[in-house]
Amino acid sequence: MIKKSGGFLHPKKAIEEFGIKKGMKIADFGCGAGYFSISMAEVVGEKGKIYALDVLKTALELVRSRAKIKSLLNVETIWSNLEVLGGSKIETEFLDMVLLVNILFQSPKKIDIMKEANRVVKKKGKIIIIEWQKNQLMGPPEKLVVSKSLIRELAKKQGLKFEKEFPAGKHHWGMIFIKS
Repeated sequence: MIKKSGGFLHPKKAIEEFGIKKGMKIADFGCGAGYFSISMAEVVGEKGKIYALDVLKTALELVRSRAKIKSLLNVETIWSNLEVLGGSKIETEFLDMVLLVNILFQSPKKIDIMKEANRVVKKKGKIIIIEWQKNQLMGPPEKLVVSKSLIRELAKKQGLKFEKEFPAGKHHWGMIFIKS
């Protein structure tokens, strides 16, 4: 059975699109309950590392608990403010991949979050964005929904190259960008 994130996303199915390999170091920006963090930790294996970041300490406690239940020692939680450059507390160009799921619609500082993701990912590393589709009966109010064109524009300003779009569930879209 595929675990769902709040019933809307299918993390195990979505991460098949990411190109994750054993041993990778990946950050889950705005990890929430850790649905993606836990699924990715299983894929990267014990030599890999998942950094689950959130501004909510309760979310981080939940991720720690879920990782412990599954005996995943490769998940590290970090309390952080992703709207500030350096706020992730992760070394520059340290990660193979950064994941942003349903985080950009929540912030007026989308460009700052993108800058931080770009700062921590290695050259040729990936930044993966999953956001709500427009015209949904559920999800955020229409005025907060982030358009694909805005994300492409923000990514371009960061010097990121569009790799592909992928299906991220019935109510979401996903895009992968590569750091040049």
